Amino acid sequence: MKVAVWDTYVTRKDGSVMHFDIIAPEEIRDEETIYNYGKVYLKQKGEEGQVLTSKECIFCHVETVKPHWEEAVNRQGYFIYEMENCN
Repeated sequence: MKVAVWDTYVTRKDGSVMHFDIIAPEEIRDEETIYNYGKVYLKQKGEEGQVLTSKECIFCHVETVKPHWEEAVNRQGYFIYEMENCN
């Protein structure tokens, strides 16, 4: 399976910046769908209402899905790869 990686930087309520990737099947090209995945994630992290638009989230590249991402992509349609200030 090929997946698209959307590089995302969102300013948290405390002013720090979260850096995470939204991983979704490559055929999903609708930006609003991708942003909604990110908004669900932000809500889970207590960061609901933070801005997530094309300024914060951009398509980066396509790659082969990694095994530890695949379950989430198959189950919920996407995977969030946390990198900085996500906890």
